[in-house]
Amino acid sequence: MDEVKYISRQIAAILMGLFFYCLPGYSADNPVVVLTIDAAIGPATDDYIQRGIESAALSHAELVVIRMDTPGGLDSSMRRIIKNITSSAVPIVTYVAPTGARAASAGTFILYASHIAAMAPGTNLGAATPVQIGGLPLPTPDPGSGEKEQEKAPVDLGDTAKRKAVNDAVAYIRGLAQLRGRNQEWAEKAVREAASLPASDALKANVIDLMAGSIEELMQKLDGRSVVVYGHKRLLKTRIAPLDYIEADWRTRLLSVLTNPNVAYILMLVGIYGLILEFSNPGALVPGTVGAICLLLALFAFQMLPISYAGMGLILLGIALMVGEAFEPSFGMLGIGGVIAFVVGSIILMDTEAPGFGIELSVILTFALISALIFVVVVGMAIKARRRPVVSGMEELLGAEAMVVEGFEQQGRVALHSETWQAISGTPLHKGQRVRVTGMKGLTLEVTPLSSPEPQTQE
Repeated sequence: MDEVKYISRQIAAILMGLFFYCLPGYSADNPVVVLTIDAAIGPATDDYIQRGIESAALSHAELVVIRMDTPGGLDSSMRRIIKNITSSAVPIVTYVAPTGARAASAGTFILYASHIAAMAPGTNLGAATPVQIGGLPLPTPDPGSGEKEQEKAPVDLGDTAKRKAVNDAVAYIRGLAQLRGRNQEWAEKAVREAASLPASDALKANVIDLMAGSIEELMQKLDGRSVVVYGHKRLLKTRIAPLDYIEADWRTRLLSVLTNPNVAYILMLVGIYGLILEFSNPGALVPGTVGAICLLLALFAFQMLPISYAGMGLILLGIALMVGEAFEPSFGMLGIGGVIAFVVGSIILMDTEAPGFGIELSVILTFALISALIFVVVVGMAIKARRRPVVSGMEELLGAEAMVVEGFEQQGRVALHSETWQAISGTPLHKGQRVRVTGMKGLTLEVTPLSSPEPQTQE
């Protein structure tokens, strides 16, 4: 369903853009939509760029400028952004700015995919080698070893996976370079060797199309330039075009917060703790409600993030072991094992080394300590309190021993805990006789005799 929805939205955007392009009113007065990427590229960035391009098509935009400063990001989000760029009926200009900005890793791919690539002086791009958790450098053959010895060497599956990822990224960026007529050899070098270039060298090497110190200068240099959109040349009229800056709306900002790995991790733990407290104390409602909401939000975030199910399993195992330590003390063995499993699982939870998508070690250690205290100390104290004998309430009265104040046959009074209670009995009782409480009706005790002493005689 998601693929169908995505394709239908893209087709609608293309048709709408072509329709507006053919209208007589599509002139220099049409705005230039400016979008901004100034952080790691993730699901929120993808959503923001897609909505911005759709909005540009609806507003008859002359072109879309993506002003970018990014260290990279998730491969999946990058590829969705590139699909939106290549399928856009509005020309896309990616502009690396301001001075000091960079288009590293995923940013390099987006720059290559754009109809026009521009950079401000003092910026750079490159370092586009894909990385994954646990990834190692590709093996370098020993010049002194023979070919036969190399053939006999066992295949390292980790190196094989790394090589496949690199080759796939090389083919992808070369395809984008070929599509836009840019330097394919340097694009491959950026992936295989993590090469980088400053803006001036990138212009000389045909990696980018132009340099501009500001977005106003960029508009001046783009005016009169032709771009190819769906096989048709289009002359840009940007000299007097108004700039329409589109900032991230509340939905994108909320998505950005939720898909922050640290936030998603905290929501998951709060959700689990809330449900555990609710199950251990049914009827509290607040822990269960808060826990359920947080857990659902965490699951929503995790479906968009590259998580390791092994890490998730270790976190749950660690929590289970710490709960076990609280219920059945094992001189710390379960608790220590639980903390270790919890920390290791938290470290490997995010199955990527993409910049900005790791869980901070300080967050992991803080929650490991809090979890240990909650389950080993707090829950342990609660369980010990439940095992203590009841000292108040109706439950404490049942089975207690009392003494008859005055003899009676059906209803009378008994002394219990220095208090006088109304009592009923099916057996005649004598003064001073010991009885046991077997029930309670309102404020009247039901009692039965413990012994039958001789009735007292008067002298």
